Amino acid sequence: MAINNLIFNEIIKRGYSLEGNTRVWDLSDSKLWYITPKQSQGFLNVEEDAEYKKSLTEVEISLIKNNLNFILSQLKAKSYNIVDIGCGNGKKASLFIGQLSKHLSIRYCPIDISSYMVNTASETIRRLNIGDVLEFSWNISDFENLDNVTALFRNQSYKHHFMLFLGNTMGNFSQNNILATIKKSMKKGDYLLIGNGIIDKVTPELIKSYYNKAMIDFLVQPLKLIGFKKNELNYSSRFVNSRMEMYFTVLKDKTIKSMDKVINFKKGDQITVGISYKYKKTDFKKILGKFFRKVKIITNKEETYALAFCNV
Repeated sequence: MAINNLIFNEIIKRGYSLEGNTRVWDLSDSKLWYITPKQSQGFLNVEEDAEYKKSLTEVEISLIKNNLNFILSQLKAKSYNIVDIGCGNGKKASLFIGQLSKHLSIRYCPIDISSYMVNTASETIRRLNIGDVLEFSWNISDFENLDNVTALFRNQSYKHHFMLFLGNTMGNFSQNNILATIKKSMKKGDYLLIGNGIIDKVTPELIKSYYNKAMIDFLVQPLKLIGFKKNELNYSSRFVNSRMEMYFTVLKDKTIKSMDKVINFKKGDQITVGISYKYKKTDFKKILGKFFRKVKIITNKEETYALAFCNV
């Protein structure tokens, strides 16, 4: 199998840190999750996993449905671009589009680093036969370029954005960087809806939610793309530094070569492949308050998940 040089070069660039005598390699950049269509479909499979749906997807969808009237009441313009950041399959955006289209002129603008995701989300909205789907090559973009991309969506008919940042996607990033980028892309009259996990304390249920076959099959893909076999790795997760960390432990020495470069992995090395920040409710609001003029936090009864409705 050919080595994916993007991932190979990324792990060389980042190198490893030492935690005691353990070498810890960092491949936790979520853009490496969606390089191939197989990886992208793997994430959609995770979203359909029964435990994942119960702990995250269904909780978020329920919050959206229960608060649609409030959200719709805040949108004062006559037309909006529905900017779906990290669009996935578009099913969550479809909840808004079905209702918004009754009152407003709307245009769906999916953004994702994966063309597979953009195409899947676009098809989801097309099947609703409501509004327009804005498709061009810039929709396929790294979030770091968000302010440049979203500027291209605006025109005289669609001056305002209603931006969706759902599915715990914020948790995959350093909050300061991603929130600053989103704020930079917004103008007066734009709104943002964030969906993210919150915690009061770490529970066994939280840790358990990161152990399932679909999740492991998805997270191992970047390592398989640089030459590892699944049976050469052991999956685990932990909560540290306010975030869940998902990682694999190397079970035996392994040498990987590509483009005259060599990486020597040692038995016991750990490779972090994903992170997911969780926030206390008060901290979540405080963080968002640094970037946005108004922030309203809405949580489920158990206070394990929050929607944040923000404007600049």
